[in-house]
Amino acid sequence: MVVLFAVIVLIPLGNLLLAPGTAGHVPGYLLPLLGKYLCFALLAVSLDLVWGYAGILSLGHGAFFALGGYAMGMHLMREIGDRGVYANPVLPDFMVFLSYEKLPWYWHGFDMFWFACLMVLFVPGLLAFVFGWFAFRSRVTGVYLSIITQALTYALMLAFYRNEMGLGGNNGLTDFRDVLGFSLSADSTRIALFVLSGLALAFGIILGRFITGSKFGMVLVGVRDAESRTRFLGYRVEHYKLFVFTVSAMLAGLAGALYVPQVGIINPGEFSPANSIEIVIWVALGGRCTLVGAALGALIVAAAKSWLTANFPEAWLFVLGAAFVLVTIFLPRGVIGLLDGLKPGGRHRHALPQAAPEPAE
Repeated sequence: MVVLFAVIVLIPLGNLLLAPGTAGHVPGYLLPLLGKYLCFALLAVSLDLVWGYAGILSLGHGAFFALGGYAMGMHLMREIGDRGVYANPVLPDFMVFLSYEKLPWYWHGFDMFWFACLMVLFVPGLLAFVFGWFAFRSRVTGVYLSIITQALTYALMLAFYRNEMGLGGNNGLTDFRDVLGFSLSADSTRIALFVLSGLALAFGIILGRFITGSKFGMVLVGVRDAESRTRFLGYRVEHYKLFVFTVSAMLAGLAGALYVPQVGIINPGEFSPANSIEIVIWVALGGRCTLVGAALGALIVAAAKSWLTANFPEAWLFVLGAAFVLVTIFLPRGVIGLLDGLKPGGRHRHALPQAAPEPAE
């Protein structure tokens, strides 16, 4: 947390106080990129919360991320108003182009920032709650649950590609101008979004620590390691799973909402199952069941992806696959486990919490 807060402070200072060309200066174009990395780190933390501690391997967390992004994108589109290409004060440009006569009912309210922020959390949370209610009550677990979550995000991707959804179809939502009256291209706005992304990541880690460090968190570990025994002891396992799954989805939605104004676009490609699988790789690489390790894994992979796709675009997927295989075989506790093992007495500090052993006969 100290390192994270230092980054939140030093990066903006490097942009504001140091002249271009001097050592330590952070160019304005780097701020959205670094902010995007922090959003990915928060997304990884949200997955680690359910996979690392509750044993729920979700291959559809990209859907919650994208829904949060769309909720914020809808507000940013409404903010454009009559400054669009077609100068329509109510309808976004793509709706005018597609001959919409009026604004769809589900777009109402998104002209208000507070409403959009509420939807950023409510929409992913509601989807996770409804999905989890049926899945966990039906005792769907393991690979079957993973496949269903992957099917969910794929179905959403196909739906959002349709122009009839009224969300931009293939092109998604883009051409954002400002937020709360501040230009998204201004360095001051970029700094504010970067700082908010860092604070959101800190909030996600602190919330995760609070949940996993409580009695509730210990029950989650019991569910992960011995679900039938935990159920036999009288715990309503489905309630524990449902709560942590919903909280995790809301964190993913928050990450998506901060991601969109920094990259300037949200489209159905964010629902791609491949994106959700990549999130799993972030967590595995950084260190499952550590929260901080998950964030670190996301930062490492995102930075490596940016460099490799620019210099060796055809080799990126091979590098990602090889890294996942090697980490799985040689670093089962991830990068955070490797770093911890280098410290005296730190070998088992980040080992996965285990359920209590069975009593001797």
